[in-house]
Amino acid sequence: MLKTLAICLSVLIVVTAGAGWWFYQHLNGNIHSVSLDGKGGTEKADAFGRTPINILVMGSDGRTSKADCKLGGGCSRTGVQTGSNADVEMVLHISADRSNATVMSIPRDTMTKVPACKDRESGQSTNGYYGQINSALQYGPACQVATVHQLTGIPVDHFVKLDFSGVVKMSDAVGGVSVCVSDDVYDTYSHLKLSEGTHTLKGVAALEFVRSRHGFGDGSDLGRTISQHIFLSAMIRKFKSAGTLTDPTAVYALADAATKALTVDDGLGTVKKLIGLAADVNKVPTKRITFTTMQTAPDPDDNDRVVVGAGAKSLFSTIANDQSLTTGSGKKSAEASATEKATATASAVPASEIAVTVENGTTITGRASAVATALTDQGFSPATTTANAPSPATTTTLTYGTGRQAEARTVAKALGLSASRLKQGTGTGLTLVVGSDWPSGTSYPGGHSSPAPADTGAAVSDAHASTADQAKTCAKVSPYRTVELNGVPMTPSQAYAAARNKPDSDA
Repeated sequence: MLKTLAICLSVLIVVTAGAGWWFYQHLNGNIHSVSLDGKGGTEKADAFGRTPINILVMGSDGRTSKADCKLGGGCSRTGVQTGSNADVEMVLHISADRSNATVMSIPRDTMTKVPACKDRESGQSTNGYYGQINSALQYGPACQVATVHQLTGIPVDHFVKLDFSGVVKMSDAVGGVSVCVSDDVYDTYSHLKLSEGTHTLKGVAALEFVRSRHGFGDGSDLGRTISQHIFLSAMIRKFKSAGTLTDPTAVYALADAATKALTVDDGLGTVKKLIGLAADVNKVPTKRITFTTMQTAPDPDDNDRVVVGAGAKSLFSTIANDQSLTTGSGKKSAEASATEKATATASAVPASEIAVTVENGTTITGRASAVATALTDQGFSPATTTANAPSPATTTTLTYGTGRQAEARTVAKALGLSASRLKQGTGTGLTLVVGSDWPSGTSYPGGHSSPAPADTGAAVSDAHASTADQAKTCAKVSPYRTVELNGVPMTPSQAYAAARNKPDSDA
């Protein structure tokens, strides 16, 4: 009897192990990965050797399969198409210590410079152009990543891309996502139709919600980014809810759907790496996951397009500098507040108002220009100037005028200069003489340069910031005539009332 039990147990172990191996290989086989070729830059480790993660999450509008043609429409004349645009672009930043995360949406209508690119898979290439940011995906995911990196200065070392069918699969796999709308809404373009209140959306209904740009806000892509944040916040809460990640059936469905739905960079191209990423996201509390939208301004050359607006550089800097954002009201995190307090102690004058005269005291051409550019890149005044020092200098010094010591310390901190390199002079401004002890680079040798902290208040100003724990937030239905029904312009709520015979999306 014991012998028989032992044999049965051995067989069970072998079969289970074999099934596990098959499952692992099956999931790995689902994944489609693409190389970034270093196009997005590289993250730098913090003082403890920990590295932040920045991922560009893209939603493709491509009708590159029959399934996506059916879901997205627009293929009746063209059939299955080639190429796609990144109609959804979100930079997901996970802090080096995994204590917080920021998700920044970039509106698809943003005009910017697209760099020279070539798509390895399609062979399509461009020498670079000025155009709509979402169009860069036509030249491959690496080109879209390079474009976002160039626009924001944020190192982007990974990407995740979903198409229409991917959104459907993921929302089905989690058992639906709960969202709220502020009023009755019928977007006649995305076909989203919901009554006022809370709904659980699966499959096509979920896709209609995240695609709706005429149903919410002002009927533009800006309103759509906010409703997408509401959807993703709800999905994150669902992932973290009790039972979702401990139910083997649910986990398999999620893993199978995710690996089939996603295209990723080769740095995320295995199940093990994706599981590691999920674990990193899971470490961040929902109240510490901040959703924002890049600040924009109207494009002076095209009313239907936007350009980078005031405050966006501060938002970019908070992400690049691994600073945490916490609320939509502009309240700063404890970490950011402490950093800003220390900076305020050093200088009551913001870096943007501190101008420096940088003089080259070496025999190396361009040293003053390199250091001056490093200062302005960190947010110091564009009135910073360069010159040749009156005589060669062996030692780098920063001379400050009466009452300017605090400002000098701010400059020294940004460049990694020690206090011994500062001295008071008879002039009124700040003069930095680059000596032969600093022959290259923009951080003083042996110093500990750190970028000036960004203003977190400016970073969230007009960025529609929210956190993932805000479960009661409803998507604001547009009060404008953003849709048409039978050729008549009307509001989404009016369209809902006029289309009583059409079933709701979650019916």
